[in-house]
Amino acid sequence: MSNQPEGQGPVIDFEAAFEDDDVFRFDDHAVEDYVTLVVFWALIFVVFLQFFTRYVLGDSTTWTEEIARYLLILVGFIGSIMAVRKGSHIMVEFFYHYMPPWLARALTRLVDLTCIAFYLALAWVTYQLAGRTGGMMISVDVPKSVLYYAVCAAFVMMALRGIQRLWKLHLAAHG
Repeated sequence: MSNQPEGQGPVIDFEAAFEDDDVFRFDDHAVEDYVTLVVFWALIFVVFLQFFTRYVLGDSTTWTEEIARYLLILVGFIGSIMAVRKGSHIMVEFFYHYMPPWLARALTRLVDLTCIAFYLALAWVTYQLAGRTGGMMISVDVPKSVLYYAVCAAFVMMALRGIQRLWKLHLAAHG
């Protein structure tokens, strides 16, 4: 017999779910974590403003939809910098379990080098695209190239974080 009151579902112990959470420390996070947080909250504010002006006031603010779209793009690319730093991008781990450890390490380094080359190539492409983009955003007087330069900077940071991660793996293996 259970000691639950009759007619009620299972009792969830919320306190136990958070017992092993560490205390928040600013040192555990990098600059891109905080930048992503600020951009994300700006996105939340803009989307809420869009909702409020459209459905409560009945007259939508014109710039909110476009700015929300660009903020969402920035959150995605700046968040990718965090994923590169943590090594949490999506990958297929199935084959790594069946490889000898030396081959798995070599393949990991090869994948990291390929990713760094990819980030640098895309940084170059977005830099070129930003230089060729001369138009302005539709609802605000800001050049569209600003967004492309921000994406370019994100790719450069991804490459730098990838190099940093590769260097840490190298030091851990040989140090």
